[in-house]
Amino acid sequence: MSLKPNNLQTKVPLFVTIPHSGEEIPECAMWLKGLPEVVLMGDVDRFVDRLYLPVIEEIGLLSVKTRWHRYAADLNRLSTDVDEEAVVGSSHKKGTFPRGFHWVYNTQNEKILNQPLTTLQHEQLVKLVYEPFHHDIHEAYKLYENEGYKKIYHLDLHSMPSVGTNQHRDPGQLRADIVISDSHGTSCDKKFLELVVASFKSENLSIAYNWPYFGGRLTEQYGQPNIGHNVLQIELNRSLYMNELTKQLVEDKANPLTEKLTKIIKNIYNNL
Repeated sequence: MSLKPNNLQTKVPLFVTIPHSGEEIPECAMWLKGLPEVVLMGDVDRFVDRLYLPVIEEIGLLSVKTRWHRYAADLNRLSTDVDEEAVVGSSHKKGTFPRGFHWVYNTQNEKILNQPLTTLQHEQLVKLVYEPFHHDIHEAYKLYENEGYKKIYHLDLHSMPSVGTNQHRDPGQLRADIVISDSHGTSCDKKFLELVVASFKSENLSIAYNWPYFGGRLTEQYGQPNIGHNVLQIELNRSLYMNELTKQLVEDKANPLTEKLTKIIKNIYNNL
């Protein structure tokens, strides 16, 4: 986990989470070891941490990320989001959570997990992956609350395929450059949403709002504007910076995008 950069600033209560850029496979998730790279990286938010790193370091933003692969334990889910195809003895029927806390199928509908995990394996992944990540998020909120801030702003950073698959809500549809989600208007106050949308638009990026993503469990759990906790989920279109077939970074695209993201996050930071 990464909670406090060395030059952490607390004068603006803004922090980021990056739950899906990790590529490391835990020892207790050996079923992932034999997968081809193109399959293994198909749903990872590959390079998202790298794209935002310059502005995180420049501003000294507090950030929380993981090194672990999302197919083993998806941090934008609850640890209870498992069905009987994922964990032995689950009370949820087969098919309830095909892409839950443990991914059984990927978004190409390829089977990733061939047999359900034991309760012990599930608990190991909860302790290794889920609990430390969410502990750090709670610590981030606590840090700013202890500084006396009444409003805290949290960006949950992701990436998305440029075209929806048949496992998405928008099969075959070309997507906007950026999707901004707030759990159907419940996870943040209106001013924060407007600032973030305007900041991305200022760099000539097309925006979609709450489609095809509404926000995941992170926005649901932590987005409580009634107590000053404001969360937005941000999805980057992968065609902006990578080859979606090979899952490799395209430097000529990534470098200008990094510059845009730096300007965007700095604008948000400077106007809160």
